[in-house]
Amino acid sequence: MFLDIRLISKIVTSHRKDYFCFMEGKKGIAILGSTGSIGTQALEVIGAYPDKFDLQVITANRNSDLLISQAIKHKPNIVVIADESLYKKVNDALWEHDINVYAGADSVAQVTETKEVDIVLTALVGYAGLKPTLTAIRAGKSIALANKETLVVAGEIVTQEAREKGVNLYPVDSEHAAIFQCLVGEFHNPIEKIYLTASGGPFRGFTHEQLLKVKKEQALKHPNWDMGAKITIDSATMMNKGLEVIEAKWLFNLKPEQIDVIVHPQSIIHSLVQFEDGSMKAQMGLPDMKLPIQYALTYPDRYKTDFERFNFMDYPELTFEQPDRETFKNLNLAYSAMEMGGNAACALNAANEVGVAAFLKDEVSFLDIARINEETMNSITSIAKPTYDDYVASDAEARRLAKELIK
Repeated sequence: MFLDIRLISKIVTSHRKDYFCFMEGKKGIAILGSTGSIGTQALEVIGAYPDKFDLQVITANRNSDLLISQAIKHKPNIVVIADESLYKKVNDALWEHDINVYAGADSVAQVTETKEVDIVLTALVGYAGLKPTLTAIRAGKSIALANKETLVVAGEIVTQEAREKGVNLYPVDSEHAAIFQCLVGEFHNPIEKIYLTASGGPFRGFTHEQLLKVKKEQALKHPNWDMGAKITIDSATMMNKGLEVIEAKWLFNLKPEQIDVIVHPQSIIHSLVQFEDGSMKAQMGLPDMKLPIQYALTYPDRYKTDFERFNFMDYPELTFEQPDRETFKNLNLAYSAMEMGGNAACALNAANEVGVAAFLKDEVSFLDIARINEETMNSITSIAKPTYDDYVASDAEARRLAKELIK
């Protein structure tokens, strides 16, 4: 949830009986980005509880083959392919299955307004998640937020509109889901500080000289998590953690100095909360994204699972270390973006998406990503109080500037 998470927890706890009466039926689910890593795992979660969930919508950008097979297997009411050139292929394949097929980015946003949808899982990659998330919020839908860039780009607008609509934002990122779980029942206790844990990625301990030689094949091999290409590269550059710091600021209404990052290579402790009396809460578990996905969809309940259980004897040592902010500059850039405010984080995110895409195409080096991010963020036309249209324009400007730095 966002901002007033502890207050909302109090309300849910106080009116638990009424809540259950309201939620007796199946929850209607829309998955935006069903063919990605989060989306495919979400379908596994939903498929395990056919009496609890009713899949209404799935969408994909270009992966039409997987989208078609998902639709045939899981039988949603609506399917959207964002790439309009693939509409005929998808529609023809699903014609006999009584599934409504739509195409285009606008349709991805519009289907979130469907009355049968109760909760929207936003698992789109990058900036593309902003518009459909805002559309869903304006339609009064609960949000299971796996698209951190939505809050990075326009956190102030998103959280403000969610407050006005009384919409809950349930975090799906493992770190923010961990913080959320630590805060349940602590609504009256102010947060002193939170610690977001980071695995360190595949290049933990590498020097600047070593990073000059790394290739995308190395960067795509995360030691603990199975994720999509974009987020895996972000993890390797520490930008993922930087984006998560910004996301945490908006989700939990924190100041930058209340958010710290600690490297925890085993990825067992997913994050920690420190309260004003000095006590700390941590959420632990094996690195499996299905758990935070399920909790976001089932809150305040926990459904029984057959997920592998943690065994302390398999992890006799849990270690921690400070991140190397000098070598992995993206983490500091994220803190700088928060200090700058306005549209700085929007520009940082746009530049990073361009830089990562170029790295995956072998157009720039690994270290070039941080360089592109910093130069773009420092060159963008600064807007102190951006509107939605300003964010759209800033995103476009930042992408143009970043692409010029690649040439």
